[in-house]
Amino acid sequence: MSRYPAMFSRLADAGEGAFVPFVMVGDPTPAASEAIIEALIDGGADALELGTPFSDPVADGPTIQRAHLRALNAGVSFTDCLEVVARVRARHPQLPIGMLIYGNVPFAIGLEEFYARCAAAGIDSVLLPDVPVRESAEFSAAAEAAGIDAVYIAPPSATAQTLDAVAKASRGYVYAVSRAGVTGTERASSTVGLAQSVARLRQDAAAPVMLGFGISGPEQVAEAIAAGADGAISGSATVKIIESHVPTLARLAQESGEDSPEYAAALESLQGELRDFVATMKAATRRDR
Repeated sequence: MSRYPAMFSRLADAGEGAFVPFVMVGDPTPAASEAIIEALIDGGADALELGTPFSDPVADGPTIQRAHLRALNAGVSFTDCLEVVARVRARHPQLPIGMLIYGNVPFAIGLEEFYARCAAAGIDSVLLPDVPVRESAEFSAAAEAAGIDAVYIAPPSATAQTLDAVAKASRGYVYAVSRAGVTGTERASSTVGLAQSVARLRQDAAAPVMLGFGISGPEQVAEAIAAGADGAISGSATVKIIESHVPTLARLAQESGEDSPEYAAALESLQGELRDFVATMKAATRRDR
């Protein structure tokens, strides 16, 4: 059973929205990414959105594209990602975990097996960013059969017809895109029209609405909550923090080894920066600010 309803109910009672950071599993290595994920949770993440490396991530901008490449260069496979997620799930049984995975992965594996493997790892939801809602029926059926929430994107300036289709198809949450384009571009998140979109989605009894793309600072989180969103997702800003530490981690891994005190200290520095970032972003979700 999905963990999202309990999370959103708890946050509503507390007068808060959700803050959900995104990171790429396997970036820069599976072990480091697992430590990174733990830092996000320690910082106060309400849920996780985790990526699986893919060679043609068309919805992602340069920052997250480089995360895909780092994980691929480390030899990270879909199976490796599921193993990391399964270990995180064992330590955090109530935490909602969503995955962002490009459509070729389930196509290559087979939909039934793909969603079954996700469920076995403890994943709550799967967002396929390159699968539009009009093509969603087959994916949704396979996800539902495995007990996985299928999440779909509500595009910016979407027609009422598209919003209705997204509301009908989405489970767990709806991913509302804040602006046109790919993740992590210089254009900031926008809440223009968000209130109207949220109202339309809720009219159709949609799942809670999370705003993504361009969420890089606490002021944008606060704007999303004020505009009626149930929470915000931040990807590129989180990945940029990781990327800034990668050269040091790579150098120390080569010079001293990943078991060395020097490497451990560098990884802890990265974890500390991530904990502080998440705590700041989470504080902006309070509705009484």
